[in-house]
Amino acid sequence: MLDFFLNAYQQTPWRQIVLEFIAFVCGIWSVVLAKKENVLLYPMGLIATVITMYLLFLAGYLGDMLINAYFSIMSIYGWYKWTVKGENNESLSISRTNFKEKQIGFLLFVLTVFLVYGIYHFFGYTILWDNYVDIFTAGLFFTAMWFMAHKKIENWTLWVVGDAIATPLYGYRGLGMLSLQYLIFAILAISAYREWFAILQTKNNTEIA
Repeated sequence: MLDFFLNAYQQTPWRQIVLEFIAFVCGIWSVVLAKKENVLLYPMGLIATVITMYLLFLAGYLGDMLINAYFSIMSIYGWYKWTVKGENNESLSISRTNFKEKQIGFLLFVLTVFLVYGIYHFFGYTILWDNYVDIFTAGLFFTAMWFMAHKKIENWTLWVVGDAIATPLYGYRGLGMLSLQYLIFAILAISAYREWFAILQTKNNTEIA
């Protein structure tokens, strides 16, 4: 297993390895901060996505690069939502999606799938099986980011599914560090779901009391 990850970097310039490591650390740190409801998750996440965009550009994955640009925009939106105060000067709190929000989430998923598919066509890509996986996970991830921006607990379910798919995908592409990152993301997302669920239960019990 170790050879599988190391062999992919034998011909990689050390600067790219360093950048991938920084994206690796910032990406994991952002998930840990999200678990703790710390708004600094967004600047950390932006560092990770911007570096990833550059690495994907160097690797020739222009479609994936634009997908990460799309995610960066969503991170800025989430940063705003977590920072701005609502009615009665209250901060955004953890909650579940209602039916309308589920509909919006599904619509975002569908729109993202079509957008990413269009990006591949625009750049004249021959869409292979791994690109279709990208298209599907992009829909999951973008919807998860929208749910996270609104502190909806369902965001973690989508992250777990998407991360579980992305882990072998990036391993197959020879991006071992990103593959390991998504594996860690999946584990952290499961832990974060449990922590947010406990917070939500405490909140509900307090409101009932």
